[in-house]
Amino acid sequence: MSVSALSRHSRHTWWPWARRVLVWGFFALIAWLLVRQARTIDWDEVLDAIAALPAATLLAAGALVACSFALYSTYDLLGRHLTRHRLGTGTVMGVTFISYAFNLNLGSLVGGVAFRYRLYSRLGLGNQTITRVLGFSMLTNWLGYLVVAGAAFCFWPLALPPTWKIGNEGLRILGAVLLAVALAYVVLCASARGRVWRVRGHAFKTPTLPMALLQLAMSCANWSLIGGVIWFLLQGQVGYVHVLAVLLVAAVAGVVTHVPAGLGVLEAVFVALLAHQVAEPQLLAALLAYRGLYYLLPLVVATVGYGVAEARARRLRAVASPR
Repeated sequence: MSVSALSRHSRHTWWPWARRVLVWGFFALIAWLLVRQARTIDWDEVLDAIAALPAATLLAAGALVACSFALYSTYDLLGRHLTRHRLGTGTVMGVTFISYAFNLNLGSLVGGVAFRYRLYSRLGLGNQTITRVLGFSMLTNWLGYLVVAGAAFCFWPLALPPTWKIGNEGLRILGAVLLAVALAYVVLCASARGRVWRVRGHAFKTPTLPMALLQLAMSCANWSLIGGVIWFLLQGQVGYVHVLAVLLVAAVAGVVTHVPAGLGVLEAVFVALLAHQVAEPQLLAALLAYRGLYYLLPLVVATVGYGVAEARARRLRAVASPR
C-alpha cells in the first residue's frame, strides 16, 4: 500500500470517531452550561409566575399557535402544486403537521425529514417527489425568515449586550443582507421562470413569480404569528417587534447549536437580550408556557395522528396484499 493510500485509510479510520467525540463533547459542554445556569434560577418564583398567567392570555396565545400550525401545514400544498402529485389536501396537511411537530421537538433530521419520507412513501410517493416537496417547504420557511429577520434587524435593531461582537450597525447590515438575498430569489423567479436546476442528481424547477410571492407571504405571516405567541405570553411588557427579533436570533442559534427543540438555547437568548426589560421569573414563565403551547401540546396531537396514520397504512397494505 502506498504512503498516500495509507494516509487516506488512516484518516478514514480515526476521523469518524474524532468527529463523534467532538460532537458529544460539544453537547456535554452545552448541557453543563445549561445546568449551571439553571442552578441560579429561583424556580419557585418561575412557577408562581406561570400560575399567575391570565387564562385570557393563554387562550389568545393558544389561538395564535393553532393559526401558526394551520398555516405551516399548508406549506407542502405548495410542493404538491409544484410536483403535481395526487394526495388529498387533508392528507398533505396532516403529514406536514405531524412532521413539523416532531421537527420542533426532535430536530429537523428526525422530524422534518425522516417523518416526511416515511409517511409520504407509505402513501405512495416516490423519493424524488418527496425530496422536492420537502425542499420546497424548507425553502418557503426560511425565505420568510430572511424577510422578517431582515426587516426587524435593519429597521428595528436590538440593543445587544456589550459583550456581543456585533453591534446595532452590524445588525442593520446583516438585516440588509438578508433582505437582499430574499429579493434576489424573487428576481430569479421573475427572470428565470421554468429553468431547471440540478443539485446532487435532483432536478428543481424555478417557481413562478406569483408562487415566490405566495411563499414569502405565507412564511412571513407564520414567523409573525410565532412571535405573537411569545408577545402575548409576555403580556406586552416588551414591544412586539423586539420580541419577534429576539425570537429570530434564537431560531438561528438553535439551528447552529443543533440542540433538539433549541432546549435552553431559546431561553438563554431571551434572557440575554430581554432580562433588562422583564424580570427573569416572568420571562422564563412566558417561555416555558410557550414551550408547552407550541412544542409539547402539538407533539401530543402529532403522536396520536402518527399512530392513526400508521394504523391506516397497515390496513391499506392488508387490503392491497394478495391472499
